Amino acid sequence: MSQSMREAFPALSRPGFHYLDNAAMAQLPGLVSEAVASFNRVARSNVRRGLHESAQRADAAYDGAREAVGRFLNAPAEEVVFTGGCTLALNLAAWGLGRTLGPGDEVVVSRLEHHSACLPWMALAKERGFTLRWLPVTPEGRLDLGDPGAVISSRCKVVAVTHASNVTGAISDLPRLAEAAHAVGARLVVDGAQMVPHGRVDPRALGADLYAFAGHKAYGPTGVGVLWGRAEVLDGMAPLVMGGGMVGAVDDDGFTWGEVPHRFEAGTPPVAQAVGLAAALDWMSGLDWQAVHQQESALTWHLLDGLRAMEGVRIVGPLGLEARVPVVSFTVDGCHPHDLAHLLAERGVAVRGGAHCARPLMSVLGLEEGTVRASLAPYSDRSDVEALLQGLAEAVKVLR
Repeated sequence: MSQSMREAFPALSRPGFHYLDNAAMAQLPGLVSEAVASFNRVARSNVRRGLHESAQRADAAYDGAREAVGRFLNAPAEEVVFTGGCTLALNLAAWGLGRTLGPGDEVVVSRLEHHSACLPWMALAKERGFTLRWLPVTPEGRLDLGDPGAVISSRCKVVAVTHASNVTGAISDLPRLAEAAHAVGARLVVDGAQMVPHGRVDPRALGADLYAFAGHKAYGPTGVGVLWGRAEVLDGMAPLVMGGGMVGAVDDDGFTWGEVPHRFEAGTPPVAQAVGLAAALDWMSGLDWQAVHQQESALTWHLLDGLRAMEGVRIVGPLGLEARVPVVSFTVDGCHPHDLAHLLAERGVAVRGGAHCARPLMSVLGLEEGTVRASLAPYSDRSDVEALLQGLAEAVKVLR
């Protein structure tokens, strides 16, 4: 399956190119590039209220993109907000819920979080005076949910967690977190950036109240993300950005917000990018995900097995395949992650070295220099893993 899959991605046709940096950005199917190019050829215009032909085509394309995202998430289109990326979506979620909080309130985040998921809450805690509490992690980099009630108290208003860690690959138990959060009347905000690329997600069924993900990690264009929210939650949120297209009425005394989701999309939205994202999600929906997951699991196990056989390698994260996405981080004694990533790049293997915008997790795991991270996608194949393992062995010899 990998070979036929790879043929859909022009960038993967380069000889000797082994792309294992998918947790940072996935490659783009040719059909997504064509969808964006087609929009720009026949419908490039601003959306909302235009009466000429191109504007009407743009409106139809943008509305169609929203409907496509809704289908992918098993949600009404009206619950889909387009943003400039997952970071902006998570900031919108934090501002929208956090602006009403104050002393005596609590927000719970986890130490697995990407900076875009925890920094907004850290900043708001200082500004608004509420208390920030942290869910602990286990030594293998999973959320420690032994007793969620010990952290999620009656004062908790929001629980903000990742669906899957961008460092360890561990998948969070969202239904259990949702149960604990909703039992005290708190909202569950989820960073789905690392989960969506590995299959369809139903945020409502999982218990989420707000769910964010990025287009560029889900085989779509850069510059577009999504914030899904339950209608009643979005309706109670204030917008983060003010401007055209998000107001109902304006006069000297003030203004009223427009309807959801438009109140959160001030200015010119990422129209062409949304069209490309819709094409990517439609492509994903057509995959045989059972077969994809079997292949990803086999490759992940092959990688883990190869790393375990190397002297001085520490795998950071789960050692098995249960409840994880194919993201594998590791360190090598005596070798800086940046040096390893550089030497692997010279051998045609693209990985990521560093803290992966997850300093709270690196601190608790004692990894101040970070890790090397290899991340797989549906188009990854055995040759990619073999190239990584061979290149790593060669790189270690150079550095030692």
